[in-house]
Amino acid sequence: MRTGELTGRRERRPTRLRRRVGHADLSAVGEMRCALREFLRHRPGRQDPDVAELLLSELLTNALIHTRNGAVVTVTSAPARLRVEVRDFLVEREPTPYVPNADDGTHGRGLLLVRSLADSWGITAQALGKVVWFELCGRTA
Repeated sequence: MRTGELTGRRERRPTRLRRRVGHADLSAVGEMRCALREFLRHRPGRQDPDVAELLLSELLTNALIHTRNGAVVTVTSAPARLRVEVRDFLVEREPTPYVPNADDGTHGRGLLLVRSLADSWGITAQALGKVVWFELCGRTA
């Protein structure tokens, strides 16, 4: 499968979007938001694209700012669930939710947003790096 390729066109089969992002490529965050919105437009689930974009932005920005080897974004959808994974290649530490104080401006709220808005989320250690992921369940209209 080529990077960025969409697979699995059947309604019941999961579909996937996968992209590699270079470490210094912060413009890729906006590009990934657009790719995610387009991906969601063609699937049957009813996940909120605004929430999915926001949470993807938070995880991808963290990976690009705090690591030096880029990231791999994988979005997998099924009719009732959307899973977004951001894999980095930094071994030294695992992210922890930061509790910002009033003087922090906008710094440190990414994982708090993920924890608040995702139906589930977590961190999976890899042999090299980790995957930070979230899931959004389908909503009824």
